[in-house]
Amino acid sequence: MSMISSTHHPSLHDQMLEIGRRARAASSRLASLSAADRTRGLNAMADALETSQTYILDANKRDMSGARSKGLTDAMLDRLMLDAKRLRGVADAVRAVAALDDPVGSEIARWTVPSGLDIARVRTPLGVIGIIYESRPNVTADAAALCLRSGNAAILRAGSESLQSALAIATALRSGLEGAGLPADAIQLVDTPDREAVGHMLSGLDGKVDVIVPRGGKGLVARVQQDARIPVIGHLEGLCHAYVDADADPEKAVNIVLNAKMRRTGICGALETLLVNESVASNLLPAIAAPLRDAGCELRGDEAARAILPDMVPATEEDWRTEYLAPILSIRIVDDLDDALHHIATFGTGHTELVITENNSTAERFLMDVDAGIVLHNASTQFADGGEFGMGAEIGIATGRIHARGPVGAEQLTIFKYVVRGTGQTRP
Repeated sequence: MSMISSTHHPSLHDQMLEIGRRARAASSRLASLSAADRTRGLNAMADALETSQTYILDANKRDMSGARSKGLTDAMLDRLMLDAKRLRGVADAVRAVAALDDPVGSEIARWTVPSGLDIARVRTPLGVIGIIYESRPNVTADAAALCLRSGNAAILRAGSESLQSALAIATALRSGLEGAGLPADAIQLVDTPDREAVGHMLSGLDGKVDVIVPRGGKGLVARVQQDARIPVIGHLEGLCHAYVDADADPEKAVNIVLNAKMRRTGICGALETLLVNESVASNLLPAIAAPLRDAGCELRGDEAARAILPDMVPATEEDWRTEYLAPILSIRIVDDLDDALHHIATFGTGHTELVITENNSTAERFLMDVDAGIVLHNASTQFADGGEFGMGAEIGIATGRIHARGPVGAEQLTIFKYVVRGTGQTRP
């Protein structure tokens, strides 16, 4: 089902420009609505997902059939599959976003200067956000909801394997918006699997798209970051480290490392490299390694680590640079905190980094010195998630240094303007 109705068959270029034009018009309307209007629209979107259950699940069956015929892995099929329970979860996630504080119009700061001017920094929407993602159908609803909560119009481009599901979800979301009196064009899904559509989005659609958010694997994000002519909010890799300090609590270290690596190995917040202080390594490393191995994790160690556990696979330089997204963990013995910080600065990707220690001064130095979107003390890296941060949902984890960093929720999809109120001042 097309997101564009037309009596003729325009070129893909013209179709994409029309999507951009409609999105820009919708974003202007959204920005002028009240927080209550946007909340009403979000709840109507959630209701529409539930009333469209049969339509959405039928579309998902078609995607699943196509995915099986293409030989997709069981893990990919599981990510793609929807049933009544999962669809209720998608609707509940939209309602959770509806319950969030609306960021638009909120004052970040306010002050008065000697001239008597009253100056406020106020949150405003980014405008039109293009979101390019892969197999998970729930991203269609999550992304659309976060964009609406923050007053932005969304142009969505799903992966070809989930296109029918995404179209059905987007159609339901649009009907919910329309029923609530909000512009349906605030949510538009590119209805073609043609990869050229992505190129058009990356061009900015003649200035109609303000920012691009890629959500998917390394290949997708790399292409977006390389080819986009407009700003990108995204992360390329989540090469996450844990440093087990000399003053670490052994029980915490064992439990946290096991969870950080093995709870879900395929997410960007999964632990990939373990750094252990040499003064505790001989006692602590075997205790940490045992439950990891029991859970099916392959361990790759440097020379010092293999002197303690000789049956580990030898780690190479490439291991320190690898985001495994699999049950594999590289382990290095470090001299001290400075050595750990140097390793992270050399190989880290700015995503999520962890220190395990009972020494607060060590912890504070790690938290201040490590350059990453998220830094943790005595807690699993698997908490690197907008939902766990109380943001309701996230559009991804940003690892750049401009605009947004860490989990990108509704608030991070806003920018700000300065509102200056005077009483007749002129500048001398």
